Amino acid sequence: MMHPLRLKAALSAVSLLTASLAALAQQSPIGPNEATTSTQAAQKAQRAVLPLLDRQSYADAQRGLVEALGDEVIMAANGRPAWSLKGYEFLKADEAPDTVHPGLWRHAQLNMTNGLFKVTDRVWQLRGFDLSNMTIIEGDSGLIVIDPLLSTDVAAAAMKLYFKHRPQRPVKAVIYSHSHADHFGGVRGVVTQEEVDAGKVSIWAPAGFVQEAIGENVLAGNAMSRRALYQFGPLLPRSAKGQVDAGLGKTISLGGITLIAPTRLIEKPVEKHRIDGVDIVFELTPGAEAPAEFIMYYPQFRVLNMTEIATQNFHNLLPMRGALVRDPLSWSKYLDGALQRYGSGHLPTLPGLLRWQPRHPGSLATGRSRPKKHCLYGRR
Repeated sequence: MMHPLRLKAALSAVSLLTASLAALAQQSPIGPNEATTSTQAAQKAQRAVLPLLDRQSYADAQRGLVEALGDEVIMAANGRPAWSLKGYEFLKADEAPDTVHPGLWRHAQLNMTNGLFKVTDRVWQLRGFDLSNMTIIEGDSGLIVIDPLLSTDVAAAAMKLYFKHRPQRPVKAVIYSHSHADHFGGVRGVVTQEEVDAGKVSIWAPAGFVQEAIGENVLAGNAMSRRALYQFGPLLPRSAKGQVDAGLGKTISLGGITLIAPTRLIEKPVEKHRIDGVDIVFELTPGAEAPAEFIMYYPQFRVLNMTEIATQNFHNLLPMRGALVRDPLSWSKYLDGALQRYGSGHLPTLPGLLRWQPRHPGSLATGRSRPKKHCLYGRR
């Protein structure tokens, strides 16, 4: 295992490379092209068949919103912007232009929903601060932070907005759902290494997390970072002829990427643990969306966290940045297993949360009313 200081230095180098490329791209813009005749015809055909008048998802996206982040600029330690939603004003147009697929246009509009959301009592989410979401569960004496985003600057800003509306309580645990950097890179914006070393904070992750995180973000870090700029397009001008959306979220943040090594690993296919009074059922889902990953069920709150194996976009199987190829067959089995164990067959349709009828042994066929369940998953 790589020494923590070397790992920290390598991740810092990746952050510096990304920031340097961002500055270079701003100095050397490349002009966009108009839509070709064939592209215009294809977009027109799609507008004629897609149910674009159905606005239910727009209402669903706002459910639970406490306060929006808006177009606030989050600055990185190097003095450059780490995150902002400024520049996406062009998405306010109702109809997609010829340069953008109408389905992508609608998706990009929905991904503009941002801020602090209440999922249910004691469960909160920060959305629209990065490519990924941060989830906060309120334990008996402190907080459990799940997936602290890609960079420290946006993670700290997300926590600041949360504490604006909720009591100031210490973080007792951080959970990395999987080995992609946008789910652990902001950890030092949430807790410190000293707090972990002192035993005040536990860090949870799936088996194989450290090896996979090092392999993707350190050993192949420079190449992966460069390729990620092509995959997510964060350096393109924000416009209908440039960067429109990144699928899981608007784009990636450009702050400092960090890592604190896990103190607890989930190694069995299914494990149940109590963390600060909160029962969590961890279920490993390796080889699908990430080589090291798990989903989580919180029985006390009737919440199922599907991390990023259930999203409202067509998730890539062969990432351009060079991440490991995903196993679609295993992935499908994990989804089916989750439906069998935790749901009644409804598919995720809401951004960040889903209310569905839970399946209880002996009660599915009774026809009696059952309490609703929430489902957390990756960005729309």
